[in-house]
Amino acid sequence: MGSNSSRIGDLPKNEYLKKLSGTESVSENDPFWNQLLSFSFPAPTSSTELKLLEEATISVCRSLGSDSEDLLEELLCCLMQLITDIPLLDITYEISVEAISTMVVFLSYQLFHKEVLRQSISHKYLMRGPCLPYTSKLVKTLLYNFIRQEKPPPPGAHVFPQQSDGGGLLYGLASGVATGLWTVFTLGGVGSKAATPPELSSPLANQSLLLLLVLANLTDAPDAPNPYRQAIMSFKNTQDSSPFPSSIPHTFQINFNSLYTALCEQQTSDQATLLLYTLLHQNSNIRTYMLARTDMENLVLPILEILYHVEERNSHHVYMALIILLILTEDDGFNRSIHEVILKNITWYSERVLTEISLGSLLILVVIRTIQYNMTRTRDKYLHTNCLAALANMSAQFRSLHQYAAQRIISLFSLLSKKHNKVLEQATQSLRGSLSSNDVPLPDYAQDLNVIEEVIRMMLEIINSCLTNSLHHNPNLVYALLYKRDLFEQFRTHPSFQDIMQNIDLVITFFSSRLLQAGAELSVERVLEIIKQGVVALPKDRLKKFPELKFKYVEEEQPEEFFIPYVWSLVYNSAVGLYWNPQDIQLFTMDSD
Repeated sequence: MGSNSSRIGDLPKNEYLKKLSGTESVSENDPFWNQLLSFSFPAPTSSTELKLLEEATISVCRSLGSDSEDLLEELLCCLMQLITDIPLLDITYEISVEAISTMVVFLSYQLFHKEVLRQSISHKYLMRGPCLPYTSKLVKTLLYNFIRQEKPPPPGAHVFPQQSDGGGLLYGLASGVATGLWTVFTLGGVGSKAATPPELSSPLANQSLLLLLVLANLTDAPDAPNPYRQAIMSFKNTQDSSPFPSSIPHTFQINFNSLYTALCEQQTSDQATLLLYTLLHQNSNIRTYMLARTDMENLVLPILEILYHVEERNSHHVYMALIILLILTEDDGFNRSIHEVILKNITWYSERVLTEISLGSLLILVVIRTIQYNMTRTRDKYLHTNCLAALANMSAQFRSLHQYAAQRIISLFSLLSKKHNKVLEQATQSLRGSLSSNDVPLPDYAQDLNVIEEVIRMMLEIINSCLTNSLHHNPNLVYALLYKRDLFEQFRTHPSFQDIMQNIDLVITFFSSRLLQAGAELSVERVLEIIKQGVVALPKDRLKKFPELKFKYVEEEQPEEFFIPYVWSLVYNSAVGLYWNPQDIQLFTMDSD
């Protein structure tokens, strides 16, 4: 540091660093600060160089920590002031990024513990005392940084006028940061994945989002709830003029339209999807606003694209996208409106050319594709359950299903039927084998059979719900049902499915009879015409009523056991210019996605 150092190896002997880490008090107006921050060697340009810098300054840091009074709380308050009070300009951009990154580093002690920490220094300083009043202002600033997606200033835009030796600390800090730290922003860190273009284009937005997620997922203090989560749960739209309830702390207002637009545009990253989930699940004001939008396709299409490219995404990202859909489908208005939105030429859907399809039919196609992918690859029951729950929530509101969507519903049932027969055959053979040999442990085919029958039951309930509530709106589903009517024969007398098969069997029998009366060699158009005419003639009172299918997403107990490791894996892989020794990471395995 200062003019006496030109190599990293000289840092332990640097007189300014020695003075900084010593016991002597230094006034904030002392020329020392400008001399300390006048870097004369280039900042690290790789994670390896950053590691060398860390190793070279270990002795200085230890001295600073052991010989100085505890100023950590004051430092955190100063960081919060920097983040919230300094206006975002070209000359302050790097200061904001560094202040946010410093807070992330302060909280990163969680990385070095296998267990989720429930009492820590962060609870001591961030959830009470002088830092607490900054809560809502900090959350609001971080959200606006994400919304604005400000790009870094062009080279030279951040240069300050020359300050005198007595210049203030802020200007000294700013000039030091501006001349020395900008190149660090493009580092990835050991073991990091390549950052996506939206993250690289705005380091400030990226770091702000990561810090926001870390703060939101801190566990509650023993004597107080997490104030940052409270702020996220309660903020309102700037257009909402109703008074804030006095019982709700840390409230503020933000432009929901701008936030909605940013969320729609940024869904390529895990962290933006996690933020969307957090807001939808925890903030009823946001959820109500989003469900009232008339352009929901801007939000839903990026989520569907995440699920469509399931093989390219990590499992956590897929889960978050799926749970977002489940939360949205809890609303009947959403389930109706998505069938009224007509889309043209969905280029990323490659199985079939979709020149025109409703958003609702596309959602069905993508969710069914996710189920089929899961059946052949991961075989995750949790994923199955959430996919089927979303379809079930929508089923009573199915409208004008695209013929391909109707076909895929029946094709999925066909796949499940074949799977059922295969497992049943394996169970029978296993039972025979167990009579002749007691030495080899046999697979639990009974459990497999129970699982597959639960899924089949759910699919039959979804089909039944559509037929019972919106038969006249879905001739394509009736057509697909008739075309594959033989699939359902084996389930008519099955004790697990007899009740739910009554309506399906009635519809198949009724329309089969009308087609038989119309004669042979019927065209597709003629069959659909007969179906549309038959719908009017079918006595609705003959269809047995079942309870409405409704599933609601509920977080499991101790959700922090999932979310805290997930958030920190995102920080580790996506934070710009930060380095943690991968050998010291305990919170998650290094191959964790």
